[in-house]
Formats: sequence, C-alpha cells, structure tokens
Amino acid sequence: MQFICYSRCGTCRKAQKWLDANGIEYEIRPIKEENPSLEELRKWHAESGLPLKKFFNTSGGLYRELDLKNRLKDMSEEEQLQLLASDGMLVKRPILTGPGVFLIGFNEKEYEVLK
Repeated sequence: MQFICYSRCGTCRKAQKWLDANGIEYEIRPIKEENPSLEELRKWHAESGLPLKKFFNTSGGLYRELDLKNRLKDMSEEEQLQLLASDGMLVKRPILTGPGVFLIGFNEKEYEVLK
C-alpha cells in the first residue's frame, strides 16, 4: 500500500502511528514532493464515489489563500481536478491506497477495515 502524507501534518503522523501499531505495511510517498497526478486523482475520484470537495485540504493555508471556499462551486469538475494536481498541499491527507483500498484523511474506524 502507498501512504501519501506530509511529514509535518499531525493527522498524517497519527495515521502512520496507527498503521505501525497494527502491523500494516506501507510505502511512504511525500505529497509535497510527489503530488498526486491528474490521472491518479481522476481514478481515485471515480473509484471512491466521494464528492470532489472531500479531496481538498480545506484547513490548509493555500486553500484559504486561493479563496477556494467561495470559488469551488463555480469551477467544473475538470478544473477542480487540475487544481488538485497542481499542488499537493491542496490535497487532503493522508491518502492510503492499494489493491481494493482508498482512504482519504484519517478516521480510525475507517482504517479498521485494514486489519
């Protein structure tokens, strides 16, 4: 599995600690240096069934700086995907992905399916 995270993110550290404590193997991918590609985002969005807004890091400084709270509603899905692919700091994290698994953010109850 691939664990896409930001090392300075407290939520990412909590998720990683949970994975380690539960013996789940993963490979770390730093989101800032290796942000998700447009193709990955399209695939995850389609497979997850989640609304695209769930993919945005709404508590991030860049989200606020770009006033995305007000701008997203006027953007097409394709524009939103391209924006997410342009900067990993706009993407909600952590992301855990692998065969049959796609989790975004950290919710311990959701991670329980990994055991």
